Amino acid sequence: MRRVIRIAICMLLCTQVGRAQELLTVKEAIAIALENNYDIKLFQNNLRVAQENVTPGNAGMLPTVTGNFNQNNSLSNSNQTQANGDVRALDNAKNNSLNYGISVGWTVFDGLGMFSRYETLKELQKQGEAELQRSVVTRISDVISTYYTIVEQQNLLSAIDSSIVISQERLRTAENRFSIGKASRLEVLNVQVNLNTDESNRIKQENVVKNLKIVLNNLLARELQQDFQVIREVAIDETLTLGNLLEQSKSTNPDLILISINRRLAELEEKTVKANRYPTVRLNGGYNFSESESSLGFVAQSKSRGLTYGVTASVNIFDGFNQRRNERIAKLRIENADMQIEQMNLQIESEIAQAFNVYKTNLELVKLEEKNEQIARQNMNITLDKYKIGTLSAVEFRDAQENFINAVSRYNSAKTQAKLSETLLMELIGKIEL
Repeated sequence: MRRVIRIAICMLLCTQVGRAQELLTVKEAIAIALENNYDIKLFQNNLRVAQENVTPGNAGMLPTVTGNFNQNNSLSNSNQTQANGDVRALDNAKNNSLNYGISVGWTVFDGLGMFSRYETLKELQKQGEAELQRSVVTRISDVISTYYTIVEQQNLLSAIDSSIVISQERLRTAENRFSIGKASRLEVLNVQVNLNTDESNRIKQENVVKNLKIVLNNLLARELQQDFQVIREVAIDETLTLGNLLEQSKSTNPDLILISINRRLAELEEKTVKANRYPTVRLNGGYNFSESESSLGFVAQSKSRGLTYGVTASVNIFDGFNQRRNERIAKLRIENADMQIEQMNLQIESEIAQAFNVYKTNLELVKLEEKNEQIARQNMNITLDKYKIGTLSAVEFRDAQENFINAVSRYNSAKTQAKLSETLLMELIGKIEL
């Protein structure tokens, strides 16, 4: 019986990796998610769009060149009465005209609006980068949380397996004792009920693990039914400090970065609106060719070519007070952005402080549950000795057995929760390091 207990404990505490199943580490899971996850791919494409838009031409800083071609033909019955009274008539008179050339336009001054638009495009690129970073951090956090939840539930499944092994041996012992008259039939039935309960719990727990693996496969964007094993060891960083976390969050938290970019965009919008108060100066030029033919008229055929150039200037004199309204709205948006920055800073600090308290509490629970697990193991060994010599009932042995399994389960749960709270802190500062 002692050997069976030791085997069960080893099954519970040692890492078991199925040979026929893939061993998936948390780093490998994250790498697969970053490569396959659809949300990340969408944000990557959005960032590429923003990068493509950052050009001087898109901001209106470069000239535009246009090629023009126009041809018109007509057939008509014409009657012309000239000044001297002569009448000229012609049926199916042909009139043809052909024009082609190149025109160039260049806005050389628009109140510096083109420069603010170019800066806006750069900020939109930064916005895309921050959104991609936030998506990556969120996905990594989801993968880590799901992975270590599987670890916790897998360890609980192993605990149930160990309990089944112990219960099976207890049943054999009880049946042997009953056969020689040292135990009642009631004791055998109680042990059988305990074994059935353990097997029922295993079926339920196995289903929990399978569903969690489906959730993780979904995050990795791969075959949902693909089975795998996880590494049971949970490494926890116990060196985190609240001051360092708060300081790092100011420069790496994606939400704070995005809100700062939004304020900068509001400032640039105000500059673009104010640019409408100034004149717009545009240079125009071109080189054109034209030909025309007429069957009836003073000029039967003409051709011309030449250069055209000039400058146009326009200024807004009155637009129904819309300019003033737009400037006021732009200023209000800047004020809103300032308030949002203060609000977000306070919210992030509050979330980090609360998460840090949970993190420290979980670290203390890990140490406490580790001691409880050691005590429960010692109690299990003592109970085993008493059960062998018949000074302990099967019900009392079952209590010790359940206490040991629960202690090991709580210890694994405490380690998992500590890891999840550490992951949450890293997500809040926007920087998860493996």
